[in-house]
Amino acid sequence: GTFIDTSFKEVSGLSVESSPEEVTEGGLNAYRHKLPTAAKYPNLMLKRGLVANSKLRRWIEKAINDFEFQPTQVTIELLDQFNQKSGSPKALMSWVLHNVWPVKWEATGLDSMSNEVAIESLELAYDYFEIKGSKRK
Repeated sequence: GTFIDTSFKEVSGLSVESSPEEVTEGGLNAYRHKLPTAAKYPNLMLKRGLVANSKLRRWIEKAINDFEFQPTQVTIELLDQFNQKSGSPKALMSWVLHNVWPVKWEATGLDSMSNEVAIESLELAYDYFEIKGSKRK
């Protein structure tokens, strides 16, 4: 599905790593080779002010509560909020995540005696991402 309400104050987990695997040649301990393993992608963590009616959160609740998972593609854009030419934000860089599904939703900062905004944290698993360049002309 498409989620319109997707402005986040914090995004983490956009990383990839390949760990070396040691292989001994011919049973001789002196001849070890380090070979790359398949890439690993950690879960994506997103934080924003709590949204009362959210299509994104309904997608998460359906998966976690009803076990109805609908993996999707997610695009994360780093926006230039201070673009002087057009007056609207432009994407400086973007990441396209494939086969994304929800792992966890959490609300924090629910203190009636505080003026702080309640925050919702989302954790999403994904298979891999592609990095897209700037869309600026």
